[in-house]
Formats: sequence, C-alpha cells, structure tokens
Amino acid sequence: MQQNPAQQQNRMAPSMNHGGHEMFDSHEVLSSIIGMLDQYLIYDQFVKDQELRTILYRQHSFITDLYNTIVEAFSTGQKPTHSTRVYKMQQNNDTVYGLSPGQPKKPFTSANQVNDESVSGYMLGLAKSTSSLLAMTALEMTNPVLRRVIADSVPNFIEMAYEIYLYQNKHHYYQVPQLAQQDMAQMLQSYAPAQNMQPNQYRQ
Repeated sequence: MQQNPAQQQNRMAPSMNHGGHEMFDSHEVLSSIIGMLDQYLIYDQFVKDQELRTILYRQHSFITDLYNTIVEAFSTGQKPTHSTRVYKMQQNNDTVYGLSPGQPKKPFTSANQVNDESVSGYMLGLAKSTSSLLAMTALEMTNPVLRRVIADSVPNFIEMAYEIYLYQNKHHYYQVPQLAQQDMAQMLQSYAPAQNMQPNQYRQ
C-alpha cells in the first residue's frame, strides 16, 4: 500500500526533513562559510593594524561558532545545542562624509603589496556576499529549524559588513560622497505617507 506525501512527512526522521533544493543550497552556504574562514586565516599574515586584526579575530571566532551551529542543524534537522548568537560590533556609528584626493586604484603586481586597506576590502566583500547568499537561501528552506538558523544569521553578517565599512571609512579607505544639500532636500521630500487599503474598496 502506497503512502501519501502527508504520511511520509509524519514518519520522516528529522535528519531527513530536507528538500532537494535545500540540500544543494545548504552545501553552498556551508562551503561559502568555510571559504570565508579560510580566507580570514590567509589575511591574518598581511594585517598590520591591531584594530583590524582584532576585528578579523572576533569575526572569525563568531563565524566558526555559527558554522558549527549550522552543521548541527543541517545534519540532525533538530534544534542545535545553542541558538544563533548576536554579533555585536565595537565601532561607533559615525560616518565621515566627503572625498579627498588619492592615487587611482589598480591591481597589485605582487602579494607583498597587500595591506590593511585591501584586506579590509576583501573582508567587506565576503561579509556582503555571504549575507546575500544566506538571505536567498532562507527563502527556500523546508526544514523549519535550519531555515530559522540561516535567517537569523543574515543580520549578523550585515553587522559584520557594517563594522568593516566603518573601519574603512574611518581610515579613508571607503569614502562617502554626498549630494548637494538642495538636491538632497528635494529627494527627501519626494514621498508622502500611504494609507491602508480599505476592505472591499475596489469591488463592485
């Protein structure tokens, strides 16, 4: 006698409670996080600034713990030993606005040219791409525990990216231009509040 899908779902072991698409996405997430951890390890040898090294170590430690949490949730399909933690950056939220002149950028010709500016740029790129990957993956997770772990991790990578951005901005690696105040004021006033749709508003 064949079981219908609902019966199969009820008898499925938690560790097998994953859709096919989710399996591939989970492998991509875990492989990407491994790649990020490996690259942080490589970057350490090029870092000169102690503040950047502290950020790198703190983020590496947090990501390692998160990786282990995702592995546990993925392999068991059940609630992990501890819930996802919240990453808290140690920078303030102040941005320096304006552009200052500098040399045009170009690719390095030797690994000896890698410096704090480039390392922090690599870290920022990894945090941004990982947050995007996790957000896209969480949308198509079938296992509720794994979906929650992945979804809850998105704000943490956003916070890590923001922390690195602030470090770069403070050291003038990431400059932030602004519009003229008149143009900014006009754009800020370009939208008005909306009203909620009333029930049956458009029905005949």
